[in-house]
Amino acid sequence: MTTSEQTEPTRLRMVAADSWRFGIIAVIAFLTLVDLFATQAILPSLVMKFGVSRATMGLAVNASTFGMAVAGIAVALFGRGIDRRNGIWISLAALAIPTTLLSQTDSIVIFAVLRIMQGLCMSTAFTLTMAYLAEHFSSRQATSALAAYVTGNVASNFFGRLMSAAVADTFGISTNFLTFAALNLIGAALVWFTLQKTSEMMRADAVGDHARAAWKGPLMNAELRACFVIGFLILFVFIGTFTYVNFRLVAPPISLSPMALGLVYFVFLPSMLTTPLAGRVAAGLGPRVGIGATLALAIVGLLLLLTTNLPIVLFGMALIAVGTFLAQAIATGHVSRTASRDRTAASGIYLASYYAGGLAGSFVIGQVYDRVGWTPCVAVLIAVLAGAIGVARVLQTPKL
Repeated sequence: MTTSEQTEPTRLRMVAADSWRFGIIAVIAFLTLVDLFATQAILPSLVMKFGVSRATMGLAVNASTFGMAVAGIAVALFGRGIDRRNGIWISLAALAIPTTLLSQTDSIVIFAVLRIMQGLCMSTAFTLTMAYLAEHFSSRQATSALAAYVTGNVASNFFGRLMSAAVADTFGISTNFLTFAALNLIGAALVWFTLQKTSEMMRADAVGDHARAAWKGPLMNAELRACFVIGFLILFVFIGTFTYVNFRLVAPPISLSPMALGLVYFVFLPSMLTTPLAGRVAAGLGPRVGIGATLALAIVGLLLLLTTNLPIVLFGMALIAVGTFLAQAIATGHVSRTASRDRTAASGIYLASYYAGGLAGSFVIGQVYDRVGWTPCVAVLIAVLAGAIGVARVLQTPKL
């Protein structure tokens, strides 16, 4: 047997092993963030249950993004002593507590507080998983592992919303939250049994510097600051769109039922296929043109939301999802490549900016929608994306 004949089976085994591990990573990503956006699919039902305005309910549902932002900063600053696997599975197990309590509350204030607690748990698991991937895979494997993780996140948007709408419509809102609490515990068990226990903690990027001092570097870098702003604006638009378009879809003349509203989220399916291509888009076009082109695609999608023709609206939603997910993946990758030092701090600031944008989008678009209607909302969202495209003009293609 020749050397090439001997190495080919070895290579195939390595590919199969990587595929298995990347598949597990995608499932963990799905179970980590499935609670984040699933509740948006039942917003009209929650408005009826709590008897509050659409803007109030939208802000309460998206209060989880506040918890995500806070936890992202906290873990980046103080998480060096946390064992990766233990931190992830404990966070997911703890996530089941506020998820379960959501099924029992009739108070909008308590509902919002529990959503914040969910965000804290989800962001802690998310940030520690990203650190785990960076520490346990080679540079080549880490790129594929990150793509798998992002794909799992996209899948959580799709299947989470679909499942939430179906369960709530069939069995009620309380059973919906109990179902997702069970998924939280399944995620914790999966992490416990599949991830390796780690002894090496989060490394300081600047040896000898205090963690908080390491944050000065990213904030002094013009390109990183641009990425932080872009991340803020992307989730502003994503949350603002997919929170309040629900009310547009259930109102006349479209008038979708709760179950049909869940099926609408098949618009996320194309994103599961396009998001893994973000690396190729960034390599071929560069981050500036790549983000500009993908967000321009999202702007086209927003314009289509001004119609009352359901197929056209759905196509517009699909374009928005594809464009924003691709842009977010490109921006995340650019942060990682640009931050030669202080990568943990840079990632923490980016995540905090990203999720803060989601909370801002929920508040601003909710106020606009309640006061002046859907068309002005679309105008604001388009202006925000145009601003993000303008900010992206400062980005440069990293030198190899």
